[in-house]
Amino acid sequence: MRKETEVLGVGLLGSGFINEFHLKAFRYVREAEITAICSRTSEGASRLAEQARAWGLGEPRVYTDLRAFLQDPQVEAVWVGVPNYLRLEVAEAIADEVRSGRASLRGVAWEKPMARNLKEARTIYQALTEAGVLHGYLENQIYAPSLVRGKELTWKRGAALAGPPYLARAAEEHSGPHRPWFWRGDLQGGGVLSDMMCHSVAAGWFLLTPLGDPMTRLRPETVSAQIAGLKWVRPSYAEELFQATGGQVDYRQAPAEDYAAARVVFRAPSGEKMLVEASTSWSFVGPGLRLTFELLGPEYSLFVNTLEGEAKIFFSRRVQGEAGEDLVEKQNAEQGLMPFLAEEAFTYGYISEDQHMVQAFLKGVRPLTTLEEGLAITELLMAAYLSAEEGGTVALPEANLEDFVPAVQKGTWKP
Repeated sequence: MRKETEVLGVGLLGSGFINEFHLKAFRYVREAEITAICSRTSEGASRLAEQARAWGLGEPRVYTDLRAFLQDPQVEAVWVGVPNYLRLEVAEAIADEVRSGRASLRGVAWEKPMARNLKEARTIYQALTEAGVLHGYLENQIYAPSLVRGKELTWKRGAALAGPPYLARAAEEHSGPHRPWFWRGDLQGGGVLSDMMCHSVAAGWFLLTPLGDPMTRLRPETVSAQIAGLKWVRPSYAEELFQATGGQVDYRQAPAEDYAAARVVFRAPSGEKMLVEASTSWSFVGPGLRLTFELLGPEYSLFVNTLEGEAKIFFSRRVQGEAGEDLVEKQNAEQGLMPFLAEEAFTYGYISEDQHMVQAFLKGVRPLTTLEEGLAITELLMAAYLSAEEGGTVALPEANLEDFVPAVQKGTWKP
């Protein structure tokens, strides 16, 4: 006789772009049901709840009150996908509700980036840890199937015979974020470095880490970085951005970087040096979002490019449809030869990530990535900003990072 499967009641906190992706991913996640959705606006939460019902993912209740949402007995785990500037107050509310006994959570899944700076990240980590909440850090690229399988093959077939890898490269590039707050340094925490380098640094670190070991096995030693305003600070594009966001974003007065590159030096327990080269851009104009990864070792190399998939489609100049993102995220064209992804939630790692978190919370075990990893990645991002501002290499640990706030976030950065 088949044993009845335990199902985790999942509440989505936030109704924006990222939880739209998670909702798509949950179509492929067994042992989970969407029981509630909370957003600052009932319209946003209702829209997501309607989609969840249409996909057969549950009958979620809609909330605009965070504490009422957390107190719902059918919300056993929370996926936190609110804007960065709300993260700290959300963590404090979750911790308070759990400590008081008004909420009983089996886990909290925290979307990247963890926070706007290291001080906020550490406060979030301490609040949830001291409240006894099992937490997971949602860094989807670490769970991307091509990356996971590529790492497995590289380490089993290459590193096992020729020695461990020594260089990982990771890049994420597209033409700019979806919502106005992403563009604003004061709300988001910075520009493209804060927004997307959390992905690239984490992916490189993951690839260099031996199979089965925690990423913390490799110790970061130094960070050097550069940031720049390449496209969106140009007068014509700054005006375009100002108009497109209804005046909410003005890069003529408070710009944020649209390009960032960083090099992180790691040291293995054996003493070997390993490097991660990460780059991110909001100034890339191609078919759409491009993720690239490389892992290089003594006698082998791994290459991943999400725009070089198995499928492409061609539309002649006579096909002039409406602009959209039905082919690939951050799509920039509707004509010509275009790549498309059959299921972006799979390619980018959201499905595997959510499957993993659900299983970890049901079993009460530590996920592969927790807020410990999120805290470590935030430290690297802040070191990168400090390096870019000072024009030198930052050695870790750096005590000044604890209270460091990037100039982009403070609104004082000059491109």
